[in-house]
Amino acid sequence: MAVTSSPSFFQLALARQTVLAGGVIAYPTEAVWGLGCDPWNEQAVAHILELKQRPVEKGVILVAASVEQVRFLLDPLPHELQREALSHWPGPVTCLLPDVNHQVPDWVRGKHRSIAVRVSEHPVVRALCEAAGMPLVSTSCNPAGRSPARAIWQVRRYFGDQIDRLVPGPLGGNRKPSRIIDIVTGQQFR
Repeated sequence: MAVTSSPSFFQLALARQTVLAGGVIAYPTEAVWGLGCDPWNEQAVAHILELKQRPVEKGVILVAASVEQVRFLLDPLPHELQREALSHWPGPVTCLLPDVNHQVPDWVRGKHRSIAVRVSEHPVVRALCEAAGMPLVSTSCNPAGRSPARAIWQVRRYFGDQIDRLVPGPLGGNRKPSRIIDIVTGQQFR
């Protein structure tokens, strides 16, 4: 089944319900399909990590619909670091933000002192975060060592019925996953 349209209001409502109930969703992002869930639900994040065969120490990305959804992470930072992050958003750039007040759970942050955050301009990602009313975990939809899914059939092949909901929509126009930049050091990781 090809997916070419964006999710309907009903599909977004079902995705919201799934996320709030602790489920895992798969959805299109700027370049690849992603897996997402409520970042404050430890069991949901653990399910994603199990699906991906990814150690919790690596951490995962938070994706948001707007700067306001991640304002709690920006406000404690010096203004120059806030400006640096804001210069990349919205867009396909993930910024590593110091989590100075430890506001993000360890199962999201991993072993790091910073949290990876992206304010997306992708319409499906934005709609999902708006519907959920919070930033979501966003990690590529693939088991460790496999290529990220670029089509819905790959999502199904990788995970079958282990995902609670597939959210339809097109991928964005990017060929590579988001760049990751440490806003403190300026170092680019991807």
